[in-house]
Amino acid sequence: MTNPTPTIALVSLRLITDDLDRLTEFYEKVTGVPVQRLTSDFAELATPSGTLAIGSTRTVALFGAGSAVPAANRTAIIEFLVDDVDADFDRIRHLSGEIEVVTAPTTMPWGNRSLLFRDPDGTLVNFFTPMTPEAKAKFGR
Repeated sequence: MTNPTPTIALVSLRLITDDLDRLTEFYEKVTGVPVQRLTSDFAELATPSGTLAIGSTRTVALFGAGSAVPAANRTAIIEFLVDDVDADFDRIRHLSGEIEVVTAPTTMPWGNRSLLFRDPDGTLVNFFTPMTPEAKAKFGR
């Protein structure tokens, strides 16, 4: 007898930061989505497909001392599907010099037009718009 495939859904990605105010303000500015502060140490930016959670370093002790280190990520990219990556680039690059652009809008071989930039803690953020029929189909566009 085989086990049925378990139900699993990615619902949230959490960032740990030394400066919750700075990081929540940054994500509100670049996404235009309000961040909900649930406590003085925890906030969430909810989108229809998932949530970006942001916790202060004080929350790390709840999971195990030293289990997460703020501003140390160099492997993950937080990706946001947007309607027009070029328009978003024009809008966010004027945000008080806060945006470190890694790659200006570029069409990738897999059919998405992508803008890569860093948040204040150095985490990579990708705003992308599907361009090819295959990419549009994948994201229901």
